[in-house]
Amino acid sequence: MAQTSLLRPEGLVQSPAFTHVAVVPPGATTVYIGGQNAVDGDGTLVGGDDVAAQTQQVMKNLHVALAAAGASVQDLVMMTVLFVDGVDLAAAYPVAAAELAGAAPPVVGVRVAGLAVPGALVEVSAVAALTS
Repeated sequence: MAQTSLLRPEGLVQSPAFTHVAVVPPGATTVYIGGQNAVDGDGTLVGGDDVAAQTQQVMKNLHVALAAAGASVQDLVMMTVLFVDGVDLAAAYPVAAAELAGAAPPVVGVRVAGLAVPGALVEVSAVAALTS
């Protein structure tokens, strides 16, 4: 089966952090990961008001969710990241980048007034494609 292609078309900003286009081949299995925020397995918010600590937990949860479907961050074809307005994005970015291990799927970043979990500062949802 053909592999998913992540593209950085000429004429669009070139970033090592993300691509703009994901082309998923026919027959791939699509995996949808619902919003993951900084709660542990017991539902307790982790990281307090530290967006870097919360991002670490969010990414940990993303890895667990992907693994449950037999996927990894290398299979991501889309991520949506929600940040509560006013948080320091520069503090969260290196944590997320390290956890993505070089994967650079298309990403949508959105600032929001608040999230469903009280105190949560960041949430990630994602789509992955399994091609083999």
